[in-house]
Order: sequence, then C-alpha cells, then structure tokens
Amino acid sequence: MTERPTLLWLRRDLRLRDHPALVAAVRLGAPVVPVFVDDEAAMALGAAARWRLGQGVARFADTLARLGSRLVLRRGAAGTILRALADEVGAGAVYWSRSYDPRWQARDTALKAVLRVAGIEARSFAGALLFEPWDLATGTGGAYRVYTPYWNAARARAVAPALDAPRLLTAPSVWPRSDELTDLGHSGAMRRGAFVVSHHARVGEVAALARLETFLQERIGRYKAARDFPAEAATSGLSENLTYGEISPRVIWHAGWRAWHEGAAGAEQFLKELVWREFAWHLLHHFPALPEANWRGDWDRFPWRGDNPDVEAWRRGMTGEPFVDAAMRALYVTGTLHNRARMVAASYLTKHLLSDWRLGLQWFAETLIDWDPAANAMGWQWVAGCGPDAAPYFRVFNPARQAERFDPDGAYRRRFVAEGQQDPPQSARDFFAAVPRSWGLHPAQSYPAPRIALEAGRARALLAYGARES
Repeated sequence: MTERPTLLWLRRDLRLRDHPALVAAVRLGAPVVPVFVDDEAAMALGAAARWRLGQGVARFADTLARLGSRLVLRRGAAGTILRALADEVGAGAVYWSRSYDPRWQARDTALKAVLRVAGIEARSFAGALLFEPWDLATGTGGAYRVYTPYWNAARARAVAPALDAPRLLTAPSVWPRSDELTDLGHSGAMRRGAFVVSHHARVGEVAALARLETFLQERIGRYKAARDFPAEAATSGLSENLTYGEISPRVIWHAGWRAWHEGAAGAEQFLKELVWREFAWHLLHHFPALPEANWRGDWDRFPWRGDNPDVEAWRRGMTGEPFVDAAMRALYVTGTLHNRARMVAASYLTKHLLSDWRLGLQWFAETLIDWDPAANAMGWQWVAGCGPDAAPYFRVFNPARQAERFDPDGAYRRRFVAEGQQDPPQSARDFFAAVPRSWGLHPAQSYPAPRIALEAGRARALLAYGARES
C-alpha cells in the first residue's frame, strides 16, 4: 500500500463497471484522483461528438461524487497537464485506458516515458475492445482483411468476465484545483442543435445498462428480422454509449452470449454487429491510413468529385430523395443514424452523386454523437467500394427501392421530412429548429426536385467504374 495518490486519466471510459484501469488504481490502496483533460483529442472532435462527450463527462462527475470522489477537469495538452498535475498531488502512478486511435498512440507512449523518468508509474489498460487489435491474427500471423474469418476467430476466443464496479474511491487529503465544465466549451459548436439532440441522447452508465436490459427483454428476439427497418425500435442504441465507454463491450458480449445460448433468435446477429466494431479497430490498428486513403490502391484513379453543390444538398437533407433526406435530417434531430439509412445515404453520395467518400466521412464526424473513427472509416469505404471486404462496385443502392423494402409505409420518411405533410410530427419540425439559421430552411417550403434521376445516376456510376477498370 502506498499513500502517494494515483491519477486516473479518464478519456472514453466514463463508467464504473468493467473498468480495468479504475479497478487497478483502487487496488493500489492509495487515494485516487480521477481527471479528465480537455486535450488535443477532445478538441479535434466534431461538433456533435464534442457536445456529447461533455454530457458524458458531466454525468460521470455526478457518479463519482456519489462515491465520495470528484472529477478534476483541466484543459490543455494532455502530456503537459498530467505531468504538472502528478507533481501537484505527488502522484505515484498515472493509469489510463488504452487508446487505439493512431493519431494519439505516439503521444501516449511518449507520456509514459516522461512519467517513468520522473519516477512515476505509468500504465495503460485494455477495456475499450473485446480483444486487443494485435491479439487476433490469421494462420500466417498477419492481420485479418475479411470480416467472416475474423468473426470465426473471435467467437472461438474466450472473453474475460466483466469486472465489478468499485464501491468506494479513497479521496486525497487535499483535492487539486478543477476547471468548471462550462469553461471547457463543449457545447459551443452545436449551437441551437444541442437542445434538439439532447431529447434523444441517453447519457451515462445507468442509461446504457438500461438500454441493454430493454434490448434483451423486448427486442433481441426480432433483432435479425427487424434491424434493417429504421422506423422500428429494433436495435439496441448502444453505439452512443460504447463511443464514450459508458458501457464496456465485455458487458454487452456476455449478455448477448447468454441470450444466444438461451435461444434468442437475434442474439448471434447482435454479437456479429459488436464484433464488426472490433474488426474496424483491428483494421485501423494495422492500416492507420484507413480514414484518409483508399484501401484498394487502384481506386486512387477513380474520378471522385470534390466538394460541390450536390454534396451541400446532401448535407442539408435536400437531395429530393425522401429516404436519403430523412436519413440526413435524422442526423440533425437525433445525432444518430440507423445503419440501413446510413448505407443508403452513403451510397447515394458516393455513387449517384459520384462524390468523394471522405466528404461524407467528414460530415458524419461533425454530426454524429456516436462518431467512431474506425467503424465509420470502414463503413464509408465498404459502401463506396474501395474498402476492405467491400460491397461490389456495381452494388448501387436505389433509394426508392430501399424505401419500398425497408420503409414500406413511409413511417421513417414522415418522421423526418416535413414538406408535403399537413401536420408533420415534432421530429420533422425539429430539423428546422436544429439547422443553422443561415440555411434559410422552413417546414412550409417546397420539397426539392431530385438532384439526378436514379437510373441516370446509376448508369453514370457504372460508366465511371468501368472506365476505372479499363
């Protein structure tokens, strides 16, 4: 046992249950000083993700207070802040949950070296994923490039049990100074959209565990059959909470695994979706350029259109294709996007509008509260046709046919597209309350004409793909 406090650097791990870094800090027996640094990584987030991170931090501060602890908030470069704070409290150790984002890994490694030179123990812990990205390998020891073999390897690997939440955190004799959360400015870029999205966000560990329980009790049996219908409440919604570590993937895995072996019809598919997220991080670890560069090098010759008026209409949900526009407006109203609607919207941008997938990735980074750099990069490249395990280039989602199949009664489109409805629902009107006033949009406006006829757009895309291959 040591009396020198341990700094617990919190990042995307805003929970008590199954938190290896937190459990290790508590087991040292010394005072624990939880700290959140509004650092380079936090400030690089898009508007919606940064707002949602602030909500999660505030909620977790309340959770810690109920354990007799506090959350110390500081703003600045993580390495500088943590080194100074360690000196300030006389810390003997700094613990944190490992990041797999290649943008920040070198910084974390350098911080460990600096702290160790100063005689401070510095350790990072797993916890954000079921498996470390380097732990699953092919028979030849390389990285997986195709999902199905990765899934087969993952399902055969034992997943460690989730750790219990600590019941008490020993407080230091004197708490260090803390900034106010409001001073960190997490809500600034969201502007008036924050109020609208706040009605849909489910913030914190308690909300995440309740979401899981609701899914297991009410939805998992029909998950496989209904998950592609965006108007139905068939999915778990847990991507939001996973993004900020308000629930661990191990807690979800074990709950889903039990349901699978108890015969729940949709449990296997649910676990596959969880492992799809793992696969994305596996790829990003082994191929750090995934968010910026075409996975398939021959796609570098493809004549993607840069930013253009069609892309701006897509961003604003004004393409004239109701299913696409409903999806893009849902981003502004809820901060999230159903997976089927996401694929259709992404296909329309990259194929019917022939616009660069990175433009879409950047917009989702700005507008999604569940922004995940690995899953979204892989998803965009998959839809565009240039990525790992990609959809064939000739698979061009037709938004009208997709709507007929997955929104047959138009409920999803009515939920978010107000134009043409005599009495549109609040969700459709909320879009106009959330978007920038400078766009000049209002519910009584005329619905726009399509940017391009669907068959003409498909033919143009196939012609461009054919030219790339010749």
